[in-house]
Amino acid sequence: MSEAVIAGADPEGLGEALAAEGFEVTRAAGTATRDDLVEADIETADLLVLTDAGLATAIPLARELTSDIRIVAYTADSLPEFVGGQEVIAMDPALLGPEAVAEELA
Repeated sequence: MSEAVIAGADPEGLGEALAAEGFEVTRAAGTATRDDLVEADIETADLLVLTDAGLATAIPLARELTSDIRIVAYTADSLPEFVGGQEVIAMDPALLGPEAVAEELA
């Protein structure tokens, strides 16, 4: 079973859609600090989904803890420049619903 960590709120229901596609979903609490990510089991996760661009510091932290993790920014907001060199898949909730995103990521 694939594991996904969600950082940020999930008003669109992406967590449930990922679970329906077979992901075990956990959530990084608070501001998705290193400790929050570790507590959410990022070290064994296959996927990090960021739903709040304000939590973008979680991206390099996740890469440091799990080098081969896939990272998805599921937000309409732009990511800050400091994550520009990171491999991040950007998906806009206004264009893709949670079920379509989950199906593509499965």
